Amino acid sequence: MAFGTFDESRHPRIGVILDGLAAHGIEVDRCNIPLGLDTQARVGFLLRPWTAPRLVWRIVRTWVALARRARRLGRPDVVIVGYLGHFDVLLARWLFRRAYIVHDMLIFAGDTARDRRANPVVRATLGLLDRAAMAASDLVVVDTEEHRAMVRAGTDVVVVPVGARAEWFAGAPQAHTGPLRVIFYGLYTPLQAAPVIGRALALVGHSVRATMIGTGQDRAATQAAVGTTPVTWLDWVAPDELAAMVQDHDVCLGIFSADGKGTRVVPNKVYQGAAAGCAVVTSDTAPQRRALGDAACYVAPDDSDALARQLRELANDRTELAARRQRAWQWADTHFRPHQVVAPLVERLRAGPDGRRPRRRRVPLAPLAPNARLRWDVVARLIPPDTTTVLEVGAGQGGFGSRLSRRFDYLGIEPDPTSAAVAESRVRAQGGTLRRGLLADVVEPGRTFDLVCAFEVI
Repeated sequence: MAFGTFDESRHPRIGVILDGLAAHGIEVDRCNIPLGLDTQARVGFLLRPWTAPRLVWRIVRTWVALARRARRLGRPDVVIVGYLGHFDVLLARWLFRRAYIVHDMLIFAGDTARDRRANPVVRATLGLLDRAAMAASDLVVVDTEEHRAMVRAGTDVVVVPVGARAEWFAGAPQAHTGPLRVIFYGLYTPLQAAPVIGRALALVGHSVRATMIGTGQDRAATQAAVGTTPVTWLDWVAPDELAAMVQDHDVCLGIFSADGKGTRVVPNKVYQGAAAGCAVVTSDTAPQRRALGDAACYVAPDDSDALARQLRELANDRTELAARRQRAWQWADTHFRPHQVVAPLVERLRAGPDGRRPRRRRVPLAPLAPNARLRWDVVARLIPPDTTTVLEVGAGQGGFGSRLSRRFDYLGIEPDPTSAAVAESRVRAQGGTLRRGLLADVVEPGRTFDLVCAFEVI
């Protein structure tokens, strides 16, 4: 069951996931009543707590209708809560207590608050909302390895790229005549670094014809940076018209911020732009290089001069432009279609016994002492995102070990017999292994681990 207040027309990410599941032969019922608010409006409510009662009332009314509809649809095996569902997943956990709850987080509320420059109290509050949403989920879906590293330790997580829906794949790109056609669309927020685009357009002048779509806090600064360069400014384009508009351009611009959230995300528009047959120009970051390989043009973040040089090169060399467009389209065709991007999620859902869904782990985690509780979140953030195997030397009574066992292939070593007896049951309950003794006695020479750690030692 796809559950929540998501809006597929405004947030195509959930549509990509559901299309992909259907392509893999998974039956999906929709229990969905859109809240009627776009991303900017929802975030606006969160960043201005004094307006929250209006949002809460709207959510409650929608939830009542969702609960009634859910009862009519029956009991699902798996419930997938769509993007912007931090509150919806709490309702899903209450309504479907025996179901396996999958939450597509995509964005972290606290991270978004930092990107929008909210005050520390709001950031802390939204960070608690992130933690509550993760705690209510059996499996959290994120889009990049960098976001995987931000998920609360002890939570199962799978990386599913954003991808693009079928309407974005319109066939091989067609050449255009005249000036280079460049398009940008999205919210004008620090993540996008739209003023960087504005300054670059001013530098390239009349050699490009740019279309800028969207609204937001940085739009005025972007318009001021553009100056007298001719640009088409649009506040909004209907979702069913956007794909065709992007396909009518040569270049699709991504994001260009140099820090924070901009270093961790791959924006929706680069997937869609590649599928539409545009040459994609975006910032040079690790997650975007992993997603796009050599199918995109990368420029240094927050560098208008570098972006302007790249646009001039594409405007002056139409052979290179055609090659870039073709390469992006072919990459998208083989990597970004719904059935391709959801493959890791399908594998997780079918990983249980006899091909059934995985079972929810209901064994509680071992308690932590107050000082260990303060350290655990710091430790969890330091664990590299590609970690699979973990060795803990000196596991104590298994406080950290039980948490690591939920997330990794874990082996703990503890020489003290009393502590080891307690730790053994705690670690085994979460799927890990604990051995009693000294390191040299219980780990065979030459064995390797991705991470070796020691927390409960002097």
